[in-house]
Amino acid sequence: MKHWFTYPLIAHPSNPAFMSREGIEAVSRAADKAGFAGIGFTDHPAPPQKWLVGGGHDALDPFVVLALVAASTERLLLVPNIVVLPYRNPFVVAKAAATLDLISSGRFVLSVATGYLRSEYRNLGVDFQQRNALFDEALDVLRGVWSQDDFDFEGIGFSAKGVTANPKPPRIPIWIGGNSALTRRRVAARGDGWNPFPAGEQLAQVTRTTPLRDLDDLLPMLDHLWTQVDREGRDRSEIDVTFTAGVPGPGDPRFDAGAHLEALDRLSGVGVTWVSAGVPGDSLAHAIEVIEQYGAEVIAAAS
Repeated sequence: MKHWFTYPLIAHPSNPAFMSREGIEAVSRAADKAGFAGIGFTDHPAPPQKWLVGGGHDALDPFVVLALVAASTERLLLVPNIVVLPYRNPFVVAKAAATLDLISSGRFVLSVATGYLRSEYRNLGVDFQQRNALFDEALDVLRGVWSQDDFDFEGIGFSAKGVTANPKPPRIPIWIGGNSALTRRRVAARGDGWNPFPAGEQLAQVTRTTPLRDLDDLLPMLDHLWTQVDREGRDRSEIDVTFTAGVPGPGDPRFDAGAHLEALDRLSGVGVTWVSAGVPGDSLAHAIEVIEQYGAEVIAAAS
């Protein structure tokens, strides 16, 4: 089991310490030292004010900030959580990902999804109704331009002829996020990992996704994923699956390391390979304290 967390920009307005070079470096280095395998950053380039004040959160550009993390750490995998793939021309994503993978010595994982904020799509001039078609064509472009010279592609709104883009990464894993059956079919056919979105009824309604509260909700989704993987003739061990432990984490006064370790055993038994931890965003000192506690009481104990 590998452990990761999303950088704690989890509110608006965010604590300024987390939107500083010093904060980013301190959290990243603490995670590297504590034994975390990866760190993620969210992707909201043009969020609406209404969403921010209604429960949204601030965000940094994931490609830019993960370059800083790469320079500040030795081991952490860089896993944006998540890049909304249709927001950008796929050649721009391919170039940014290949560059980041190069400068991090192969530590980049491209975790992507279609997103849910209609207003952010509108702000960026992208048709929300075309998001699935744009997503699928982006997957084609990524794999194509990363592996071929003189690459041609007819896309929605562009016609690419004879593209040769370097560097060409050896193999950047692509995780696909989301809770839908379509997402799992995409993972089985074209992905290297499934990154579902834990969400109760209310959050699922807001984000227009299928509720995913706990392991009981996850199990039928996993059964569907493995059926699709088998149908594609792929090895299940090639597919990473992320989820949460579903018990109070170290930032919670109810945290119990033993219960957490038991939850990890249950998750591992059904094919989950990565577990995400919650890190508080109230203060830099508290975040680092939680990271260190999780490393000592969960990561070290589990290994």
